[in-house]
Amino acid sequence: MLNESSRQRDFPALSGKDYFNTAAEGITPTAVLDALHRYGQDKLLGMDGRELHAKVWDSAKQHIARSYGLTADEVSLCSCSSEAYNLAALALGLREGDEVVINDLDFPAGATPWLHEQCPATVKVWRAREWSLRIEDLIPLLGPRTRLVTTSLVSFFNGHKVNLPEMVGTVRRHCPALISVDVTQALGRIPLDLRDVDLIVSSTHKWILASHGGGLVGVPSSSAARLTAPAGGWFHLENAFDADRFEHAVAKQGAASFSVGMPNYPAVYAVEAGLRYIQSVGVETIDAHCRPLVRMCLDELKRLPVELITPDHPDHLAGIVAFMHPDAQRIYDALHQQNIHVMCHAGRLRIAIHGYNDQASVERLIDVLRKTL
Repeated sequence: MLNESSRQRDFPALSGKDYFNTAAEGITPTAVLDALHRYGQDKLLGMDGRELHAKVWDSAKQHIARSYGLTADEVSLCSCSSEAYNLAALALGLREGDEVVINDLDFPAGATPWLHEQCPATVKVWRAREWSLRIEDLIPLLGPRTRLVTTSLVSFFNGHKVNLPEMVGTVRRHCPALISVDVTQALGRIPLDLRDVDLIVSSTHKWILASHGGGLVGVPSSSAARLTAPAGGWFHLENAFDADRFEHAVAKQGAASFSVGMPNYPAVYAVEAGLRYIQSVGVETIDAHCRPLVRMCLDELKRLPVELITPDHPDHLAGIVAFMHPDAQRIYDALHQQNIHVMCHAGRLRIAIHGYNDQASVERLIDVLRKTL
């Protein structure tokens, strides 16, 4: 992943391509494709394959737990991050007068469950200034009625990385709220310190290089009673097939309550393989490789006639650099014609740098940008 030899071996699809769109779609290594094939072979066994599925499920939970700094009993999988947040909304059981704090750099999955008319809570928005979320702007939003503060660790929009220890400490000092953190744009790319976070959520098809159809959920045991989803189903129930099953439903506590139905085993196989691959390389190694590339990209963009929207501060940088330009689509098309892949949306161009990128590819990106602009 970190040199040309391993890149050619593990990511043959990237041959002749400069890929900077991992924040949207990660490129799966051959190990993940092999795992999906293994799922297919296990599925051909019919019911006998269930035992093999269960072993991969348990292994995937071990890898998730290692990534989150939790135990295997404190993590589980659902179908996507959006499902995780909707189940969290059920678990919270919000009432009139309760308050939820979201922010305007967040992905819709973590913000929109609280914005529907059916949600009785008052939503407060932690707004960015100069493309950065500042702790001093969060404090006035917190109070005795705050039930939840939710944020992405790294913003999908501009790559801003929240100072999580500072944010967690601030919330704990000023209100009794639970803290939810979406690590979709961080997991597999930067080292994580998720201590004292109540709910951890991640998608699976980006930086951990797995497939669609998965949502990784972490709930430490200390928060399990307050984050148990009262959803229908069977896989997450203690008494799904007991004699009293038509009298009442008893959900498993915490993260396990978020796995409401038959697991999406193809995604589970892919998650297990993707996390195994990332952990074999080492997130710290990936970050050490990518950090200077992010800095080089940021510094070069500052020389170009674009509006940089990624805060230029080392504490707030992860793997994403983004900028605005009135001719964003033309720029995107010029890059794509050179087989350089970035994200373009609503006048914003987003560059995502992972372990399969190198200095030469960043230099090609900047060179084409310079000529196009």
